[in-house]
Amino acid sequence: MPAISIKGDEMPASPIRKLTPYAEKAKREGKHVYHLNIGQPDIETPKGMLEAIRNIDFKVWAYTPSEGIESYRNKLAGYYNNLGYAISADDIIVTNGGSEALSFAMQACINPGEEVIIPEPFYANYNSFTRAAGAVIVPILSSIDHGFALPPIADFEAAITAKTRAIVLCNPNNPTGYLYSRKELEALRELCLKYDLFLIIDEAYREFCYDGREFVSPMQLEGLEQHTVVIDTVSKRYSACGARLGCLITKNKALWSTVLKFAQARLSAPAVAQIAAEAAIDTPQSYFDAVKNEYTARRDVLVAGLNAIDGVYSPNPGGAFYVVARLPVDDADRFCQWMLEHFSYENQTVMMAPASGFYNTSGSGKNEVRLAYVLNVNDLKRALICLERGLAEYPGRL
Repeated sequence: MPAISIKGDEMPASPIRKLTPYAEKAKREGKHVYHLNIGQPDIETPKGMLEAIRNIDFKVWAYTPSEGIESYRNKLAGYYNNLGYAISADDIIVTNGGSEALSFAMQACINPGEEVIIPEPFYANYNSFTRAAGAVIVPILSSIDHGFALPPIADFEAAITAKTRAIVLCNPNNPTGYLYSRKELEALRELCLKYDLFLIIDEAYREFCYDGREFVSPMQLEGLEQHTVVIDTVSKRYSACGARLGCLITKNKALWSTVLKFAQARLSAPAVAQIAAEAAIDTPQSYFDAVKNEYTARRDVLVAGLNAIDGVYSPNPGGAFYVVARLPVDDADRFCQWMLEHFSYENQTVMMAPASGFYNTSGSGKNEVRLAYVLNVNDLKRALICLERGLAEYPGRL
């Protein structure tokens, strides 16, 4: 039998999805599984987005331009310029989800064998995209005891070598929910300018910032015009994960032209999703206000509930819709699987994402889990009861 490629063999499994077979088995056994493992919101997609799909009347379902439909990119530019990004449609390339935008960024910015610095824990697929590009992640460890704040800039600078090409950041952060401050981003700006590095910034959760905290993008900071690469997606903003539509934004024309070659090689992003996403830009602010209020309530219930469980600790996140919690267990991977295979309370259980898969440093996150507060408050309360009961029964509780 032909051998699998080394790159394929080394590709890590998703900590978010790898326990799915156990969850499906639990469901077949009649258990109700509360899915806190994945960022799939139960928030309704804006009606205007769905209506645009219903009203499609084209006669030929044709390719779209590789960079994206012009009217959509023009409308997107208007959305970003309302945030102070000062871009044009020609700075945007529409992609098959934020995932493809990240993949294109890694391929276009980093050579095989070169390095990218990422504070950890980080979105697990950064590992996959970096490996696929033949590049190497250099992790900078952040701590749950400090709320996953950006590690000291001195730690970043100490990690920079002749092979360093980029720093990657998710703001607000997945998996921790940490919202990086203006001061932290300005410190990264100085580092990128000093060492001539790309700053690849994943802004998928831009709309979800809580407690009146300010969202800041490198696009709003002077001096980074040639260094910043923004990754975005409609998945979270409009609760439209299945649309699989995102974009890459850069004012660096050489980089934009390079990314376009990758976009041309995969032909085009989906036409129907772009039609829906163009309509979605007209979504009224009231929709986002209601969604933010809902997520704030969910966050407050989940964080308070977690910290009320003996031995559990979770920082209070400033954005996104995730928390990372430290549990009194010997091994979070084993515990998460045990919850699906062997535990139920009133025929219910909880699916979580073991946090070890969001770290690159061996041994880190061993007793941590990521939970997504994408379910309604009542379901979150029931899930918390299951978690508390499960921890009480788990054989490997510390």
